[in-house]
Amino acid sequence: MQEKGIQADILCFESEEHAQKLLNNVSSLLKPGGYFVGIIPDSSTIWTKYQKNVEASHNKGLKTVPNSIRSENYVITFEIEEEKFPFFGKKYQLKFANESMLENHCLVHFPSFMRLAREAGLEYVEIQNLTEFYDDNRTQFAPLLGGYGASLVDPRGKLVARLYSTFVFQKPDPDAMPPIVTPELHDPENAQEEEWLWTQQASMDDGRVSRTDMLPPADNEKGILGPGPADMRL
Repeated sequence: MQEKGIQADILCFESEEHAQKLLNNVSSLLKPGGYFVGIIPDSSTIWTKYQKNVEASHNKGLKTVPNSIRSENYVITFEIEEEKFPFFGKKYQLKFANESMLENHCLVHFPSFMRLAREAGLEYVEIQNLTEFYDDNRTQFAPLLGGYGASLVDPRGKLVARLYSTFVFQKPDPDAMPPIVTPELHDPENAQEEEWLWTQQASMDDGRVSRTDMLPPADNEKGILGPGPADMRL
């Protein structure tokens, strides 16, 4: 886009204010029932790789914290050497092998992303690692992929694709008829979630609940920072 002279904000998660403004703009432009879809960094995958480097550094007795992730396909370099994951503003540069141009990105804290989307009037539908999204949909969209499909199937291509996630949010349509569903029977596996919902309702009644308190517990299947491939989840 830069080569074509098109300006784009690729660091919208640099601050909570920027992210909130983006989501409010999207929500105001969407028609009821419309979808907001996109691709963002998969922070679960990236941060897990970084933490493994930090752990290896500590095990070697090194006092300095590494600020990069290196592979034969790419190099990720963080601006600040730190072991904590801030909700906003964690910047990094991505450089692919055999390319001189650096890409600037910010890690996305998915619970905060979902919270801001909800505050902007957008309902969460799905967040999925790009490789898993491709595996789930490659048959249906094979004609659209053309020659790009081969690079995603290639193991080296998947190593790069797994650094990203797809997301889907929807603007509710108040006039849409809700689907008719069969009432669900009580499932013991949902007891933890039901207990959490009950606790949050009690807190709301007491006027003590905060915005971050209203987020559901982290999904052990998806990690606290994002989905990520199965072998890289937190």
